[in-house]
Amino acid sequence: MRITTSLRVSRRIPLLQTLKTSVAVVLAWVISLWLLPGELPIFAAMAAIFVVQPSINQSLGRALERSLGVVGGVLVALGIGLWFGQDSWIVLAAIVLCILLAWALKLSPGSANQIPISAMLVLVLGAATPTYARDRIIETILGAAIAVIVNALIVPPVLLTPAHDAVTRLTLEVAATFDRVATALLSPQKYADLESLMIQARLLRPMLAKAERAISQAEESLTLNPRQSRHREVLDADTDLYARLVPLVTRALGMTRALRDHYDDSLHLEPTVQAFAIELERAAHDLRLLTVPADGKPSASAAPGIEPLALTAPLMIMTPHPQHWILIGALMEDLRRVREEITGE
Repeated sequence: MRITTSLRVSRRIPLLQTLKTSVAVVLAWVISLWLLPGELPIFAAMAAIFVVQPSINQSLGRALERSLGVVGGVLVALGIGLWFGQDSWIVLAAIVLCILLAWALKLSPGSANQIPISAMLVLVLGAATPTYARDRIIETILGAAIAVIVNALIVPPVLLTPAHDAVTRLTLEVAATFDRVATALLSPQKYADLESLMIQARLLRPMLAKAERAISQAEESLTLNPRQSRHREVLDADTDLYARLVPLVTRALGMTRALRDHYDDSLHLEPTVQAFAIELERAAHDLRLLTVPADGKPSASAAPGIEPLALTAPLMIMTPHPQHWILIGALMEDLRRVREEITGE
């Protein structure tokens, strides 16, 4: 494995975020120098760098982490400095103490790392006095607050497109899985064909996980975002569709696995199987109608009365061959639940 793999990422962070971080650092530095003259505002600049995140919600959380970490580290450094001085071994002991303190308090990684860093900087760069400690705390809070404000005012990011695309791709792939199962039921299949069908169906799981992550990121990008009211409808529609897709993925996998495990060459001759395949194609058709346009409004093709749902009432099952009744029963139960999810009954 190349060493650069752990140093570089496949995609750069957005240029806008880089510019926002730069603006936040400059403002934090200038304002801190104006309000707290005498010391270089290192703590303010550090807070601004760490707090600017892809979403406002993440920025606020990081601001709290850094601020609490600095307060803890500065207070520990102040106490140790007043009692024991600022020798090199005292600084080392303070760092170790802060690490153990963060572990004992079960702090998040952001706060746990910030406490020993702040304590070290206070003991090494400054004077362990109450005034110096107070100024560094104010400086950090100021830098974090400026970063949050900058992140909120300069085009807050909204990550709706990745979520919408992931849900749409998942919907179309579930529908395609239904179509593939229907096709396999209508004609004789080789074992390799059934295995290929199962492999394709298993790809639904990672697609489902990807859609879930994308929706979570989109939801986080809208939290505390001034523009959330304009985009909430689209995300709600994608979230509702995703909730329907979760059981449909399970049903699609169950149908495919049952077909692979219980298949025989005479299955396509069963009248019930022929009718079932037609219903499954209709289910795929109806599922595609549920896809949500990017504006969150139903498309004309999906409007009631223009292209109605094609699923019919539950099938009447004729007595199947003894070798087929387990498979047909499993498929019919899965189809019933698929119909309920698609029609919303």
